[in-house]
Amino acid sequence: MPKILITARSFKKSKKALKLLEKENYELVYNPFDRPLKESELIGLVSGVNAIVAGVDEITEKVIANAMPTLKIIARHGVGVDNVDLVAANKYGVIVTNTPGANSIAVAELTIALMLALVRHITTINVKVRENNWQRIMGIELNGKTLGIIGLGNIGCEVVKRLNSFNMKILAYDKYEKSEMIEKYNITYVSLDKLLEESDFITLHLSVTDETKGIINKRNLEKMKESAMLINTARGELIVERDLYDALKNKKIAGAALDAFENEPLRDSPFFELENVILTSHIGAYTAESVDRMATMAALEVVRVLNGKPAKNPVR
Repeated sequence: MPKILITARSFKKSKKALKLLEKENYELVYNPFDRPLKESELIGLVSGVNAIVAGVDEITEKVIANAMPTLKIIARHGVGVDNVDLVAANKYGVIVTNTPGANSIAVAELTIALMLALVRHITTINVKVRENNWQRIMGIELNGKTLGIIGLGNIGCEVVKRLNSFNMKILAYDKYEKSEMIEKYNITYVSLDKLLEESDFITLHLSVTDETKGIINKRNLEKMKESAMLINTARGELIVERDLYDALKNKKIAGAALDAFENEPLRDSPFFELENVILTSHIGAYTAESVDRMATMAALEVVRVLNGKPAKNPVR
């Protein structure tokens, strides 16, 4: 009986995905902790598994090696594969897949929600009202402001589509230009420096690579307007958190909203002492619809590969 290790914590919420695997009579083993797993924890779980349905766990070469010779596929329950050692997977002949487009709408909607929460001080005012403090804090409008999108992939494009009605000027920084987005939404592709200098809001939609890791650092934060606000619903490693903390504390930028962090879950963070930052618990893709799409796509990839068929969304 094939054995499937499911480390993605929200996978079990999709009845459709579970039925797909149960129909194949697979043995299902679940993440014993309510958090992403570290390398040392995975090593003790992967022996004899034929597939891993993975969250943002540390799937290193040691993990893959300890799962051999049975491991055939690592199916990411999501899009990013920066936590998977793709070189090692290729070395051992393990297929890696992801779920492109499955969470784009959910993450885009959260991005916009965080942006609106920042400009209207929603989280702060909610607390004050509950404390019987009927204080009004003046906000600003998105109308007429400049939005800078760093990474115009599937999620970035969904953000643009939704903010089109807000009458914002949109700048984009990406290696590859999308002519259809330029024509339909009047996007202007610019250098990273120009985007940082001119944007009122900057939102990150990048995967983590050697080139993008720490892209928001002291040097780049200093290029931003003092009135600028930063939103990150991508990966925590894109930001040098100490540099961002210093910029927020010293009012070098006006605010930030963060849904992803270098180390999760977030514990005893210096961000907790700041009022000009909104913190959420990596909920970007965590909607009923998105979870169901991701889980179903990942489950189908497992079934395909274990039945000797090619994967639909391989990433290597």
